[in-house]
Amino acid sequence: MRLTDHFLASTMEKHSRIYIAGHTGLVGSAILRRLQSDDYINLITRSHAELDLTRQADVEAFFAKEKPEYVFLAAAKVGGIWANNTYPAEFIYQNVAIQINVLHSAWRVGVKRLVFLGSSCIYPRECPQPMKEEHLLTGTLEPTNQPYAVAKIAGIIQCEAYNRQYGTRFLALMPTNLYGPNDNYDLENSHVLPALIRKFHLAKLASGGDWEGIRRDETCYGRIPQNIMANLVAIAQSGGHTPPWGLVPNPVTITPAITLWGSGSPRREFLHVDDLADACVFIMSLKDDAFDSLLTVHDLPLVNVGCGRDQTIRELADLVATVVGFDGEVEWDPTKPDGTPRKLLDVSQLTSLGWKPKISLKEGIRHTYQRYIDRITD
Repeated sequence: MRLTDHFLASTMEKHSRIYIAGHTGLVGSAILRRLQSDDYINLITRSHAELDLTRQADVEAFFAKEKPEYVFLAAAKVGGIWANNTYPAEFIYQNVAIQINVLHSAWRVGVKRLVFLGSSCIYPRECPQPMKEEHLLTGTLEPTNQPYAVAKIAGIIQCEAYNRQYGTRFLALMPTNLYGPNDNYDLENSHVLPALIRKFHLAKLASGGDWEGIRRDETCYGRIPQNIMANLVAIAQSGGHTPPWGLVPNPVTITPAITLWGSGSPRREFLHVDDLADACVFIMSLKDDAFDSLLTVHDLPLVNVGCGRDQTIRELADLVATVVGFDGEVEWDPTKPDGTPRKLLDVSQLTSLGWKPKISLKEGIRHTYQRYIDRITD
């Protein structure tokens, strides 16, 4: 790949104009926190209300006015298995539109470097483990999240195409499953780890008959679906606690247990979002030769970001229950989909440059759960 003189950039500096797309989300907010803590002084942000990234003309006008030098593209439509199955059109449309508009506008104004955040779901369902960057496009995708995965793959291809034709420096980072502050705890469309934290927290409250605590949780984190509320009532009643009149009908046939999707056997890798933010800033701050090597080492400008360790969902559930302090019954619903059997990333490309994660899974869950509780009590 030949890089034009126009894009021969130096490393990111404290006064560089840096745009964080999606700064209110899980990943974007972590990148923003990291940059602020490192005393970067020219940070550019826009909320969705201020700038809809799916609107091409608005995005072009924003880039023309602000002229950022560096871009972290963390804005995306994301969700768990249920959300991907329920809203496939939204997942492919919104993600493709955001990527097309931001990447094209970044090229037009001469952005020096751009980091595009994707997902490990881009790899084939039956991918060899651990998954290497070169495994992309070598097999069939997991059906439950195919629209989202195809959208993210399109973003990677667009990065490569613009690098090859225009000499840009657009790099795609594929993180493993993420968790941490500002996660989505909606019980119908969140990812597995935040869903586990909330379900076990609610179950702990129910086992102690703390209906006021459940009410505060619902006010803070959103509606509790009827089926989950029925389980909470059953858990409370099994401990001798009577629910408030009119809360839900008496769940005579409901088991006093927390029900989790699938068999619990799939293996997943998890990375705290602050570690991902650290990796993003580390990569964006690389010297030119090191950064450029990541653009050319494979056919596509693609780098995995993870911790290199995984566990079953059942083991994860046990760990979350321990951290939260719930010691009640757990049932698994095998009629619900498991998703991809295993997703473990090969992160040797990134670690060879000297980066490694700092936050253990247990420490990260403890920190995340404390932030979860603090938000309710604020």
